[in-house]
Amino acid sequence: MNINRLLVSLLALSCTVGGAPAQSQGFPNKPIRLIVPYPAGESIDSVARLTAQHWSAALGQPIVVDNRGGAGGTIGTEAAAKAPNDGYTLLWGNVGPLAIGPSLYKKLGYDVVKDFAPVSQIANLPFVLFTSPVLPANTLAEVTAYARANPGKLNFGSTGVGSGLHLIGEMYKSQAGIDIVHVPYKGVAQALPEMMAGRVQLAFNTIPAFLPHVKAGRLKAVVITANTRSPLLPEVPTSAEAGMPTLIGASWHGVLAPAGTPKEILARLQQTLAAALAVSELRNQIISQGAEPVGSTPEEFGKFMAGELAKWRIVVEASGARAE
Repeated sequence: MNINRLLVSLLALSCTVGGAPAQSQGFPNKPIRLIVPYPAGESIDSVARLTAQHWSAALGQPIVVDNRGGAGGTIGTEAAAKAPNDGYTLLWGNVGPLAIGPSLYKKLGYDVVKDFAPVSQIANLPFVLFTSPVLPANTLAEVTAYARANPGKLNFGSTGVGSGLHLIGEMYKSQAGIDIVHVPYKGVAQALPEMMAGRVQLAFNTIPAFLPHVKAGRLKAVVITANTRSPLLPEVPTSAEAGMPTLIGASWHGVLAPAGTPKEILARLQQTLAAALAVSELRNQIISQGAEPVGSTPEEFGKFMAGELAKWRIVVEASGARAE
């Protein structure tokens, strides 16, 4: 190697070594864009905005929520994957595009493992099995027994093929050894009247959408697919308490950055998120949305995501679900 080539190589190395600290110094010094891959107004968006409000105070910079809905959350997720890895564009990640999507879609414009750096898991929104009031069953065991005695006669609704609400139903169907019929809808607003009329007898969903109808006696809540009960439905048993400890599923939320984001920036993001999640006001707001505040290190969140990818891959393959 001649002297000129050696000097060029050393210069490149010095830029590589010194780049991350220089890039990280004083971070953040401008607003941060948080991509939420779902439309504004959905429960996922609500939790994201609540968190962003408190997180921006800890960071000392505004956090601008950018809603990029479509294709089950994969459009916004792809946009985040292709953003600059400088910490100023982040993803509000969700189980759909990050744990279910890789098995559901033949082709995605991103690789969950290679294209993202986990920052922190924020919250879990456990699913609850709701039933029509006309169904003569009040516990999970009774629902299962009724389904076994009436194969193919019970319908369970969801917000679409391959959604988390569909796949948790497929998980229940498989674990319980029952034959129930999936009925996809475009949204909760279409499914609710069908349930209350008894034409659809079962549906898994998160708590906020169905809670008023449970309180009014128009629907019944049977089991929560989590390890702890919810303060919003304290009388509803967990999966383990109901006799099916592996029936676990949630619409979890977490923050991720594009791969290659400097570790110093990831650490700053995680530390300020932890500070925000330690504020009782934010924790109570998250709980009011039917969610469980979490908070984790990047390593913990990465391990959790790996487990979710493996779990939902099994369910997707067993159900035969494919993106429409």
